[in-house]
Amino acid sequence: MIGKNPDDTHWMRLALAEAQAAAQAGEVPVGAIVVKDGKVIATGRNAPVQAHDPTAHAEIVALRAAAQQLGNYRLDGCSLYVTLEPCAMCSGAMLHARLARVVYGAEEPKTGAAGSVLNLFAHAEINHQTEVLGSVLADECGSLLSGFFVERRRQQRAEALARHPLRDDALRTPDAAFADLPGYPWAPKYISDLPSLAGLRLHYLDEGPPDPAMAPRTWLCLHGNPAWSYLYRRMLPAFLAAGDRVVTPDLIGFGKSDKPKKEGAHQFEWHRQVLLELIERLDLRNVVLVVQDWGGILGLTLPMAMPERFNGVLVMNTLLATGDAPLPKGFVDWRAMCRGKPLYGVGRLLARGNPHLSPAECAAYDAPFPDKGYRAALRAFPERVPAATEDPGAALSRAARDFWQHQWQGQSLMVVGAQDPVLGLPTMRALQQTIQGCPEPVVLPDAGHFVQEHGEVIAARAVEYFSFPGTGSSNG
Repeated sequence: MIGKNPDDTHWMRLALAEAQAAAQAGEVPVGAIVVKDGKVIATGRNAPVQAHDPTAHAEIVALRAAAQQLGNYRLDGCSLYVTLEPCAMCSGAMLHARLARVVYGAEEPKTGAAGSVLNLFAHAEINHQTEVLGSVLADECGSLLSGFFVERRRQQRAEALARHPLRDDALRTPDAAFADLPGYPWAPKYISDLPSLAGLRLHYLDEGPPDPAMAPRTWLCLHGNPAWSYLYRRMLPAFLAAGDRVVTPDLIGFGKSDKPKKEGAHQFEWHRQVLLELIERLDLRNVVLVVQDWGGILGLTLPMAMPERFNGVLVMNTLLATGDAPLPKGFVDWRAMCRGKPLYGVGRLLARGNPHLSPAECAAYDAPFPDKGYRAALRAFPERVPAATEDPGAALSRAARDFWQHQWQGQSLMVVGAQDPVLGLPTMRALQQTIQGCPEPVVLPDAGHFVQEHGEVIAARAVEYFSFPGTGSSNG
């Protein structure tokens, strides 16, 4: 690093003017100038979006203009001023141009190559040494950048709301509640024009090959109550590494999906219909249905409606609630707890059976429900599990039981968390007898109800286990 020159502030303000011009053009506000013999010989501003050019960083634009001005790609005796610490690409170009000096404003902790992430200028082995000075007008340069991104996020939220307006009878968890979730890097996708949604916005993940038709398998992962798609973060990497497609929706009322204010909005048949319409809209094929808790209560009724789309099922701690058999005592106790303590902590509940969870992971489970107004689904779902033959969903579940007993021809894999007090091994063994061709369950002795929190080993086994010949369905 070098000492500050009395003129550095003056030149950096000129670079800031270029950065402001970039912001006005919709580009990330970074500006640069090149100075030689006390005169500006070239300017540059960020333009990768406008120019459709990933190399059009402010520094590169300024270097190109300076080289044209001097008629030489070597910029001996020149100084470059830039409002943001240069990246590796720009730092390499500066060294190649043999600049005498580089002065930057704000540090770039994610990609900076002048000391923040790495320091390309510090290698004595390079045949030219460029002097570097940072933090000149750093606050002004940083404020311009942070203000730009705040405004861009505001515009993106406004655009998203315009595409998916929020109904008066629903709530939408603010995006800020889901910032920086550990282990959940996937981009959100939203849909609100399915007929059954009637304008409610449903969130889902859809990851994998750019052409979904090329995916050998599609993993449709359905969560239960009170979880959301975050529950599958330990399993998705293995599915994606195998080259497969993964679709993981948040049921309405959960996660990033809209949350109706009234408990009465949550009905068995309606949630099932939303899932059927989503499968059709996304044209899911060669599907392995991955279910747990309500993901199975609803999800196990889906293949009988479209058997040609499903080739496999991975079942974890769930049941078919047919209404003609008593619900497990553990579930009855759970439902009583929900009635008595409707404001229970979701993250605390997950942590109780999964002590390996970090505080940040527990907080991610609480994120969808910033106050009690967002919890209608959490109150409704325990009451919606069919307990009698005439209850909504019971007849569908009995029809599904018949399908799994007599018509299912696909592959089946069952994994059970042995420590589950709600839907444990006895319940799962009964379900195993219902699913034609289902082998002995894989028992995880340390896992509880939320089996996916031990999902790495499950996903690896499932990738190896499910192999479909060709691209057709194994169900007639």
